[in-house]
Amino acid sequence: MKSNKHTKTVAVAMSGGVDSSVAAALLKKEGYNVIGLTMKHLGYEDVPGSGFGCCSIETILNAKNIAEYIGFKHYIIDLKKEFRETVISDFVTEYLRGNTPNPCIQCNKIIKWDILLKKAVELGAEFITTGHYAKIKYNNSTNRYNIAVGKDKEKDQSYALWCISQEALSKTILPMGDYTKNEVRKIASEMKLPSADTPDSQEICFVPDDYYAGFLETLKPELKQKDMTGNIIYKGNIIGKHKGFYKYTIGQRRGLNVSAGKPLYVIMIDADNNIVYVDDEEGLYRKEFKVIDINLMTVEKLTNTIEVYIKIRYKDTGSPALISQTGEKEITAEFLNPKKSVTPGQSAVFYIGEDVLGGGIITVNK
Repeated sequence: MKSNKHTKTVAVAMSGGVDSSVAAALLKKEGYNVIGLTMKHLGYEDVPGSGFGCCSIETILNAKNIAEYIGFKHYIIDLKKEFRETVISDFVTEYLRGNTPNPCIQCNKIIKWDILLKKAVELGAEFITTGHYAKIKYNNSTNRYNIAVGKDKEKDQSYALWCISQEALSKTILPMGDYTKNEVRKIASEMKLPSADTPDSQEICFVPDDYYAGFLETLKPELKQKDMTGNIIYKGNIIGKHKGFYKYTIGQRRGLNVSAGKPLYVIMIDADNNIVYVDDEEGLYRKEFKVIDINLMTVEKLTNTIEVYIKIRYKDTGSPALISQTGEKEITAEFLNPKKSVTPGQSAVFYIGEDVLGGGIITVNK
């Protein structure tokens, strides 16, 4: 965000947690006109048996109470239909293709920084704010925005924000990028915010107990009604049977129920032919892969091969790699050294220093 005029209106996406609460309090203290938005994006019909904690009545009331305590208007935005038709639908579709999707990416891209942002604008806001631990930078020479690593390296969430468009970034403020989690909790305590001791969220919000297979079977009952048994193949030989390819992910070791005299790991899932391929640990390593549906931040297009650090999962520290753009929305990536568990459906995020160059979705040749 380039403007320093604090007469602007900013909409804070509020979860009832400490991060968005402190973000709202800090912006109000700086002079912004703050409004709070809490998404109602889950209902019992979407996730039977779930407490859907991130948008339960309790968390919505928490957000409302925090807004009242700090002193600004609070709105509940019903996005159940949109969330079901985009994030949940994509999650189910990708799992049944044999991929391992990250629904937080879709939620950030479509729900928060598209639909919710538009709702915020309709309510008179010029900017949107979340409690993400990351920074936004603006380059005057290129007129482009990019996400960057936040102050708290342990809590950094830049990995999950590669998908935000330039237009949306221009309307975004991320105050938490300048603080550590401990500093945020201290601020919340000093301000006596009701959310000061709220625990961090951990699991995917719409998957009860983090049990993906059970969630898929709830939404797709036919998975339990028909025989999903298929072959487990090791070096060309059938060594066992699985009970549904969607119950496995790359790198998985437990639950294979095969005897090989040594540890075996899932290295590939062929959903079309209902096959789970396993191998020794060495078989998990890969150098080259494709990244599709890319979104570039620091540049509009890559014109040559460059060296970057790539993170392929949230807690990944990153590994050096060469990338080149091979299509309008495609990049070919090659790690300088083989990398373990490159998982189709997950995000690959490209870093130069602490700047996010861009990212996309991992795909590999089967």
